[in-house]
Amino acid sequence: MNVATELMGKIKGALRTALIALAGTLVFVGSASAANEKSAEYLLGPGDVIRVSVFQSPDLTLETRVSENGSITYPLIGNVPVGGQSLSAAEAKIAKLLKDGGFVVQPQVSVLLIQIRGNQVAVLGQVNRPGRYPLETANTRLTDLLSQAGGIAASGSDLVIFSGVRDGKLVRREIDVTEMFLKGDAADDLPLKGGDILYVHRAPVFYIYGEVQRPGVFRLEREMTVMQALASGGGLTQKGTQRGLRVHRRSADGKTQILEPGLDELIRANDVVYVKESIF
Repeated sequence: MNVATELMGKIKGALRTALIALAGTLVFVGSASAANEKSAEYLLGPGDVIRVSVFQSPDLTLETRVSENGSITYPLIGNVPVGGQSLSAAEAKIAKLLKDGGFVVQPQVSVLLIQIRGNQVAVLGQVNRPGRYPLETANTRLTDLLSQAGGIAASGSDLVIFSGVRDGKLVRREIDVTEMFLKGDAADDLPLKGGDILYVHRAPVFYIYGEVQRPGVFRLEREMTVMQALASGGGLTQKGTQRGLRVHRRSADGKTQILEPGLDELIRANDVVYVKESIF
């Protein structure tokens, strides 16, 4: 009997320990989930339309637009800066101002986002879905917006031109996305702000004609040689000759140069490769 009692006690103890561990895990997961939700809260910006209401105070209900300087004008308390704040932070700020001003004893403020116009970034040019995209989190970066826009289109360049305002000054940068990933350097994966613009230019091309299998316009790849350019055109025809190979290149002054390149020389953007017909 004593042995059975002792055994039951050990089983209960083990179950109690397991339940405590499970409860601790659930608390940890719940806390992590809450932290993730908090970090993912939308931040208000100029142009957003919000509705502010106070419980049991219908006269304080207001639907308004966040101004360009990130503030709203609210009854009794006047100008309230809400730009760059989450909805819950804006609720807490308005409640504090109402309470500190003696207008409402225990204000229960609700801020509802009616229309998103601020905190948007324009993604333009050679992307699969150009348009304006809202910044849903405070740490949205350049690659996040490119992903939302469907990525760079097949006709797009690896270079993304960024422009925006930082510390009151216009900032413009050219970012090589491919190089950024190849080197594993995230320094150019810029954090974005409302009003920023990302522009993806058309990829550079070259032209090839004459005695090649597929004359036409082709995308210029990185470090592309004359031999690789000929391969893009399907190679020479039976009548073509490498001796008759010429490259027409426009110089900085607008004049066209005619070159006789080696097969290992690099092709430049807008070069015109011409393959002559063999006379033998």
